[in-house]
Amino acid sequence: MTTAVQEPAPRARRLGAPELVDAVLDPGTFESWDRAVDTAHLAPDYRGQLAAASEKSGLDEAVITGRGEVGGRPVAVVVNDFRFLAGSIGAATAARIVAAVRRATDEGLPLLASTSSGGTRMQEGTPAFVGMVDITRAVMAHRAAGLPYLAYLRHPTTGGVLASWGSLAHVTVAEPGALVGFLGPKVYEALNGRAFPPGVQTAENLAAHGIIDAVATADELRGLVDLALGVLLDEARPPRLPRRAPFGTVDAPAVPAPVPAWESIERTRSARRPGVRDLLRHAAEGSVRLKGTEQGERDGSILIALTRLDGQPCVLVGQDRARQTPSTPMGPGALREARRAMRLAEELRLPLVTVIDTPGAELSQEAEEGSIAGEIARCIATMTTMTVPTISLLMGQGCGGGALALLPADVVVAAEHAWLSPLPPEGASVIVHGTPDRAAELAAQQRVRAADLLADGIAHVVVPEPADGTDVDLVVALAAECAHHLDRLTAGHGAAVLGGVGRRGLPATW
Repeated sequence: MTTAVQEPAPRARRLGAPELVDAVLDPGTFESWDRAVDTAHLAPDYRGQLAAASEKSGLDEAVITGRGEVGGRPVAVVVNDFRFLAGSIGAATAARIVAAVRRATDEGLPLLASTSSGGTRMQEGTPAFVGMVDITRAVMAHRAAGLPYLAYLRHPTTGGVLASWGSLAHVTVAEPGALVGFLGPKVYEALNGRAFPPGVQTAENLAAHGIIDAVATADELRGLVDLALGVLLDEARPPRLPRRAPFGTVDAPAVPAPVPAWESIERTRSARRPGVRDLLRHAAEGSVRLKGTEQGERDGSILIALTRLDGQPCVLVGQDRARQTPSTPMGPGALREARRAMRLAEELRLPLVTVIDTPGAELSQEAEEGSIAGEIARCIATMTTMTVPTISLLMGQGCGGGALALLPADVVVAAEHAWLSPLPPEGASVIVHGTPDRAAELAAQQRVRAADLLADGIAHVVVPEPADGTDVDLVVALAAECAHHLDRLTAGHGAAVLGGVGRRGLPATW
């Protein structure tokens, strides 16, 4: 899918490093970790440039580091300042960043980095250039420790900074109108004799292409960091949503006589049927939306969020049925976004909740050449090997490999009228009977209903749908059920499990 080049937003208020720290951290909480920089060994001309940069910026280097608090939660910070030699990274700058990242890792702190840099410091050349590797190594050790890394890209962020620690965060946001790109436009023009195409290297264009998650002003950044840390760091909260007794549990009522499969299929195909956005709107809190694969793809048919379902923190990835149309089907990029959510959950050690609601994955030449089958396989493989608790919520339509990609989980929760089938019933009818006209008959034979999934051990619980309730009632009931199992799985994480086909089964405390 091609996205038009986005023009930059109006120029945002540009902040230096100290001003950004003051804007984001709780007042009076910043504690510097910086040590004095030794310049005695440097050439006199270069020492003079550093002295002039210090006088201009009020800083002793192109970054400041330290710790503070956001909403009372501790956080380590590394902040570039463009006023100091264009925010360039020399050996001393890199050493300061590496020391701060390693200290954050040792102290178990989340890391917030903000870039504003032209890249490597040309006065120091290759030794400074290679310092980007040391920064990257420290960042990846921080991530390997299960600690959050958040990045805010300010104007401008280019060169080696963007190509290393600026592009490695779990959540990446940029300021409006910021120039963000690999090669600075002035250098491009000097080397090629023509200007770089306008609007390409902007925060807005990168967000449109799924390379960064969002565009936000410095004033909005504090709220975003607070929301993200709330999900990533805070303990689970007591449940508040009313929970309906589900079918299939010890104390649940008997499963009522289910409606015909075709009736359930028609209900879930209704435009009035609630979806994943309704789930987040009415039954989640503190959500931070993440967008794209970080690799130049963004598919609106999938939704990723750091969020809380009835007080339980999780990474949620859901299929947005309303955005899946014949002209915008769920393609391989959407499944790559889903795998990003799975990797995030695993690395941040948060539970994963998948929401299944799809009429089927894209069937086209583009999908085939984009490895739609391979992406389904890789999603299934990732789901079946995850070590964090996982919940799969079959919310509505569960058609084909696109649904199976998000199904394998510790607990599979299904709405009463949800269904799961290898193909659209009409397509299956064509294969078996040579006509789509026997779709309803074949759907019944294939045992696609939630009640059948429960009886066959594919679903663990089925949540009754309110006969005369509202859409809000349904999504609240589904969220409460998922949160109930998140609580159980988190409490019993690492306990012995019962067997299951295609999933690890339920904790012994089930």
